[in-house]
Amino acid sequence: MSPMKSQNVSRVVLASGVGAVLAATALLYLPEFLDRDAARPPGPAERAASAAHAGAPAALPDLVALIGEREKWLRRHPDDAPSWAVLGAAYTERGTRLGDVRDLPRAERALNRSLAELPAGRGNVDAQLGLGVLAGARGDWKGAKEWGERVRKAAPRRWNTYPLLIDAYNGLGDYPAARKAMERLEELHGGSVVRGRAAQVHRDRGWREDADATALDAAALAATDAERAAAHTRLGQFAWERGEPAEALERYGTALRFVRDHAPALAGRARALAALGRTDEARRDWRGALAGQPLPEYVLESGELDEALGLGRDAAAAYARLRGGGWASPSTEVVLGLLDADHGDPAAAVARLKAAWARGHRSVAVADALGWALYRAGEPEEALPYARRATDEGLRSASYTYHLGEIEGALGRTGAARRHLEEALRIHPSFSPLHAPRARAALARLGAPDLDAVPEDALSREDLDRRAAERAEAEEKADAEAEEKAGRKADTEEKTAG
Repeated sequence: MSPMKSQNVSRVVLASGVGAVLAATALLYLPEFLDRDAARPPGPAERAASAAHAGAPAALPDLVALIGEREKWLRRHPDDAPSWAVLGAAYTERGTRLGDVRDLPRAERALNRSLAELPAGRGNVDAQLGLGVLAGARGDWKGAKEWGERVRKAAPRRWNTYPLLIDAYNGLGDYPAARKAMERLEELHGGSVVRGRAAQVHRDRGWREDADATALDAAALAATDAERAAAHTRLGQFAWERGEPAEALERYGTALRFVRDHAPALAGRARALAALGRTDEARRDWRGALAGQPLPEYVLESGELDEALGLGRDAAAAYARLRGGGWASPSTEVVLGLLDADHGDPAAAVARLKAAWARGHRSVAVADALGWALYRAGEPEEALPYARRATDEGLRSASYTYHLGEIEGALGRTGAARRHLEEALRIHPSFSPLHAPRARAALARLGAPDLDAVPEDALSREDLDRRAAERAEAEEKADAEAEEKAGRKADTEEKTAG
């Protein structure tokens, strides 16, 4: 899997609010916090609760402090249903942030305990919403949708239901429903977090200018260092996807000035550094990102950089780590499928991804991965509809477009293959240290097109311009040759006459 591939997977994690899972609960109902001295600065647990209520990411130390506070409180007040919901949501976030799958069963037990103390029928939407977020963290988009829609029916103006629904609809490939949920979220709530969400939705539709403008709004509205880091990381992501690694590097650097060890910014900076040829620094940043947030896509991206650099032992260690399992990430199935497609058993990748597709996971990420796995397994004809689906939705992805071009080339559709390989490299010339060179090699194998043999209505604007330029050059050359020939003839006649 290429870094660009991983990036399109990891955007699910970034967009899903890994740093804001606690927004799934009300968090205002923390009884002992209500009695604190107003003149005293808030402590870490209070800061985490305040950030979560705003839908913003909490600093990891504050999150850990909140978990400790809730555990201590619940030992004395075991019937406090809202606090069980808060604790369950906090476990989910910590597990996802740290890649620790052991936190997810803890979250489930806490949330179920909350429902036991205060059933859903008596208004416990916090625990239901927490269970929806937990389902999303496990990649169970159908379960996340069911919980989210249940809460929306019970409390339609509860704004923090809608980020969960957006993620669930995206995971199921229901992009129109995701856009409607985004519209409703913007009606109910504003601020940096919501503007960031809107930027991601614009980006997913291929509206790059709108996405960037909205992401700038989110950065301007950010109220805490954690929010600012998330907003500038998003701007870095958008710059990277436009094929502008130098600008992305600057954006990620800004994010890291707000939160020094912000893992998504470190991962983004690693990609940009690799594209700029600063591979030692890129490997350093991958280590930092993995130390802070060991997501499966980060492991794969770092391994593919090592492979591209000829560091086979390090790459093999990364791939083995991925196969070791225990990942707390909604992107796990796609990442492992792509791992097998490119670095293992493509048939196993097909089986894994077809099972995900059968469960209703119809996102562009799954479509792309399944199409690529089928191609790698020697089934390009079956792969083609999935690859087209991944590129038709609107997202401009160099990796997805490269996959489509390779599949078309395998089917003998050289014109379409050439166009898509050229487009992939035009979107981002350095989209992957491993696969961008392969895209250029595939394009070279196809050779230059015979544009005169192609009907005009089948050519792209670029090919039409190229054909016009070639014809003009040929006419100019013919005129020059004719003029030279006429000159030689005149010289001969003159000499003969003399």
